[in-house]
Amino acid sequence: MSMDKLIPDCPYPGCFFCVMKEGNPNKRRASIMKFFRELPSQDDDGQVLPISGLWNTAMAHPNDPEFIELGIFECMAALIWKGLKNRRWLSHDQNIYIPYYAAHIIGSYTMNMEDFAETAVNAGVIPPLVELLRGRLTWVEQRVAVRALGHLATYASTFPAVASHGEILELCIQLAMSSLEIVYSHFYQNTDRRLSYHCDLLTRGMGGVEMESRKAEEWASQLQCWSLQLINCFAFKPEFLSTICKPEFLVKLPGMWGGLVNENSPAGIGLLRTICHHKFGRGPVSSCPGVIEALCNIARSSDDWQYMAIDCLLWLLQDPNTFHKVIEKAAPAVLDLAEISTLGDHKKLGDSILNVLQECIQSHGTGRNSVSNRTKEDVEEILHSRERFKWEKSMPKEDLHIKQAAALVVKLEGNSLFSSGNISGAASKYSEALALCPVRSKKERVVLYSNRAQCYLLLQQPLGAISDATRALCLHNPVNRHAKSLWRRAQAYDMLGLAKESLLDAILFINECSQSTDPDLSSRQNKVPDYAERLVKKQMRAAWLFREAAIKHGGIDCEADVGDVYGQGSDDSEWETASESDAGHDGRKEMSNNDGEWINDEGIMDKNEKHSTRGTAFTISYPY
Repeated sequence: MSMDKLIPDCPYPGCFFCVMKEGNPNKRRASIMKFFRELPSQDDDGQVLPISGLWNTAMAHPNDPEFIELGIFECMAALIWKGLKNRRWLSHDQNIYIPYYAAHIIGSYTMNMEDFAETAVNAGVIPPLVELLRGRLTWVEQRVAVRALGHLATYASTFPAVASHGEILELCIQLAMSSLEIVYSHFYQNTDRRLSYHCDLLTRGMGGVEMESRKAEEWASQLQCWSLQLINCFAFKPEFLSTICKPEFLVKLPGMWGGLVNENSPAGIGLLRTICHHKFGRGPVSSCPGVIEALCNIARSSDDWQYMAIDCLLWLLQDPNTFHKVIEKAAPAVLDLAEISTLGDHKKLGDSILNVLQECIQSHGTGRNSVSNRTKEDVEEILHSRERFKWEKSMPKEDLHIKQAAALVVKLEGNSLFSSGNISGAASKYSEALALCPVRSKKERVVLYSNRAQCYLLLQQPLGAISDATRALCLHNPVNRHAKSLWRRAQAYDMLGLAKESLLDAILFINECSQSTDPDLSSRQNKVPDYAERLVKKQMRAAWLFREAAIKHGGIDCEADVGDVYGQGSDDSEWETASESDAGHDGRKEMSNNDGEWINDEGIMDKNEKHSTRGTAFTISYPY
């Protein structure tokens, strides 16, 4: 480096790190400014060292204005251009790292401060970032380029500069759809052909092949999610929706979920929510049945972004131009959620759902696009339960106790039918008990819905099981944390081949087991049931981010054997009894003997007796 020597005993004249040690503030600023101005024109070895130092500083202090004022953005843009235009320089020494670091530095300094972003745009950072986004180097540089452009697109003052490069949106759409395959085929699949600088950047030189692969999956997810974030900035502007809302892109959005490695990103569902917020976006979405079905599944799941799917469905139902396309699929899904009182920041969500459905019925009760009688009946059933709740408030306590006792008797009849193998009869009894059970007895209703969900599982009716398990989870306090219902819904989703939804429920079930104070679980050395671990492993394979790419490129068989998670183990999740609800109990005390059998005063019931349905063995512990 050709800067003047600042410290006599430094072996490297003009060393940037010596510049940073300068005690005189004015000299320090002048030296840094000179360094930024001269660095892109120099060809000395060791340039990557100060750049990596700047990268660390940008990550640690992204809101510090010093380097912004002294020309760091002009320097980084010039270095990216140099790497793109001068391949001889790029391949020399360790210069191959520099475009990556430069783009990352731009992204770090623009992620929080709008005035920094304005300075970056004026410094000309967008054109070289766009070239990286095109794939002029590799996917690693694409990742940091889309990150930086996404930050610039976030601010009202700098979005027009990003949008003026018309190809950015199209490039991001293509990258969102192809990013996982790019990373898999160019890096993950061929461990012996990985570029060494990619491996170093991924692991910071601290890991082997296995760690590189894990980090590659994380970075691939980020590449996709950051592409979606940038597209999301465009989606707020109606003039770009026609470009975004192509059927071939919309149908893929629900499957873009970030995976377990990037759970903090709303990914595809976040973009769908932005699209559905505008009338120009709702039309194309409503015309994609697969998207509506996926939104219903996400709405009835334990996904962190559940509320986003619910918002989408409600907006589609409220729009007179789209409601008739979605009502038959969306209504059953949102009705299952009508008992939710609060979900995140959404207060009185169940009331909002009912209000929307009532408006649909009132506005479209007759005519060609009228609401079906089945949907009307389902809405009326929920409305009737609300009226029952109001009516129960004025009931004498003795009358309520009578209703509770009657529901308990019918429930026990259902338990008896279940024990004798009459699953259909048991489901009918649980339905009868729900009709009798006071609406205010939420814990008991959770039990009844969850038990009926188990009946539907055994009857090979996964949709019914999902509906009842969802209703149980909505009634439970806290919402979506009833372990047995999570497990039953996880199995139902598995029956439908919905790996992601099954995986999320199974993971939450395991979390609930690990935190449980249930004496039966507490007595185990491992609170996590083996059958749950098996299901999680199966679904992690099925929902693996690289699965489609691996199938396409011959990494795995199209229908790889993921094993039968039921056949080799038992479902030890206990059926709840009246003693676990707020409806009272029949005075029996449950206990277990040393052989793991559950005992009550009616006798011994084998904890591990199985019901087999079409080759899938479910192990049930009976109610008592």
